[in-house]
Amino acid sequence: MKATLADNDTARDFYRTLPLEIRLENYAGVEKIGYDLPKLSTKNSPKGYAGQAGDLTYYAPWGNLAIFTEHSHVGYANGLIYVGKITQGLAELKALPDNARVRITAE
Repeated sequence: MKATLADNDTARDFYRTLPLEIRLENYAGVEKIGYDLPKLSTKNSPKGYAGQAGDLTYYAPWGNLAIFTEHSHVGYANGLIYVGKITQGLAELKALPDNARVRITAE
């Protein structure tokens, strides 16, 4: 899987956490979420977002990474911050079993 990160403080802070091992669980049938990461900065980042398939996001209220495998059913969500976009491997991510442990690295 490959992704391109956004140009915001949250994405830069996420990049600084790499490499990162995280357990991803299925959430609401449209996301893979993981909590095994440090709290990320939300300074100067958008205060909300409507998740789309392939989006890598940070949900600040819960402090979790949320990767959308489908478009969000709820639309705009306060506290959801766009971190980047999956550019390769979304189908493989979608096929991961619940609670799969993955390693995220930078190239």
